[in-house]
Amino acid sequence: MLKLISHLLAAVSLIYPLCASEFTVSQNDEQITISSSTLEAAVQKRGIRQRRRCRNFPRQKNGFRDLGYGLDIVDWIMEPGSDEAYRDQLKGDLAYVFNNPYHGKAPKRSIEGPQICTKAKELSPHIIQGNDFLAVTSGFKYPIAAPGKNTGSEWTQLIVFPSDKRYFISSDKITTVNASDAMFLRLDMPGHIKHHEGDTFSEVYLSYIGKIPAREFFKDFAPDEKFNYRRNVNPLPKRFIRAYHLRDPKNGRDGPWLAGMTLDPSVVFEAWCHQRGYVCMIEEFGGRPIKPGQSFSAAFIVGYFDSIEEMEKTYDLYAGHTGLEADDQYWKLTKSGN
Repeated sequence: MLKLISHLLAAVSLIYPLCASEFTVSQNDEQITISSSTLEAAVQKRGIRQRRRCRNFPRQKNGFRDLGYGLDIVDWIMEPGSDEAYRDQLKGDLAYVFNNPYHGKAPKRSIEGPQICTKAKELSPHIIQGNDFLAVTSGFKYPIAAPGKNTGSEWTQLIVFPSDKRYFISSDKITTVNASDAMFLRLDMPGHIKHHEGDTFSEVYLSYIGKIPAREFFKDFAPDEKFNYRRNVNPLPKRFIRAYHLRDPKNGRDGPWLAGMTLDPSVVFEAWCHQRGYVCMIEEFGGRPIKPGQSFSAAFIVGYFDSIEEMEKTYDLYAGHTGLEADDQYWKLTKSGN
């Protein structure tokens, strides 16, 4: 989609500068496009996938970009357990079949849906203009639920683009109308790696494992076969960072790292990095008891870094937070206690 950005800009209905020309925002019926001296990002309003993408433009020369379908892609509200006993009663895409190469062996079930990234027909993102940042808010109420569960839980997302940074800060939050012993939200963070035998990336970094060469992803494997993280099974890492090292497929030269960092490692319920025709980096956060009217959230840093050391330094500036707030005067990370 980003290859078509020049054509989209020619067709937009609105283009205007923000924040003393640091940001330029263009909109049409399909998406919001945000450009600055360091990043270009698209927030979808319509289409098969509601997604956020960012592209790296240091000094307006570097063409490296994310390698997947987006960087913070939201799915269902879920919990552990099987839906086999009532699967034939489920509406839409709520059925969750496990014991396969896509989902692995762990029994899980959807509480509410649909999968936002593929089934939400339209979102209405809202732009917040600050003095040295730009923010975008989105929301969605889930319209279908499993038998015995209510509909109407709300997903909200806030993304903040600080000026002069190659990364953005985001937070996803669920305010639930249901009770669960271990409710979690599934999302793709930091998305996917499209490749052919490692032509577009040279290695993956998982802070709870270390560096993994691209050759480990030449053949498909299930989420729980290797490189899997589970709370209360794996030791809690000091930082929860997942990243891939971009490679120019034309000349083989390494570029920057693209990282997705969960700022409170304890909120991560399960995360995996598996090959299924492309590398899929799924994360589930929450996974704790919750009652109707309560909420849970996670906060992330997503963007480009020249080294693991730079990722860690940035992570430590924001570590420990689970939420995000913004208005036209300020933005701040918060701690929700979940």
